[in-house]
Amino acid sequence: MFVVDTNVLIYAAETSFSEHGRCRSRLEEWRRGAEVWYATWSIFYEFVRITTHSRIFAHPWVVRDAWRFVTALLSSPSLTLLTPTDRHREVAARTFEELPDLRGNLIHDSHTAVLMREHGIRRIYTRDTDFHRFPFLEVLDPLN
Repeated sequence: MFVVDTNVLIYAAETSFSEHGRCRSRLEEWRRGAEVWYATWSIFYEFVRITTHSRIFAHPWVVRDAWRFVTALLSSPSLTLLTPTDRHREVAARTFEELPDLRGNLIHDSHTAVLMREHGIRRIYTRDTDFHRFPFLEVLDPLN
């Protein structure tokens, strides 16, 4: 069980990145495999936000194409979306108590980390080193 972070999806989708081939292969392996893997709605929305952003990409995607990529991922039978449970507020409060220095852009990552903690998932594939701030997660680089 593991979560796939936004940056891995972006590298897998966007051919201009040097990481594209390896991330695309990993993503296709996960999509075809029997092992359950996870994402969140916020990861997918962040994917759409970044791939369509003209300050990030010289040739940003149109929203229809970004959403088509998300839709293709959602058709994977082994993908499950993490959603908040009745314990979400409690798990978030505990996480923020344990990590009082979280702020700014880390709050988006903390939402993913809280959902993972809430569902008992420890592993996340990401190139975002900020996830190392969450001691209850095992951060895996998809290129290794």
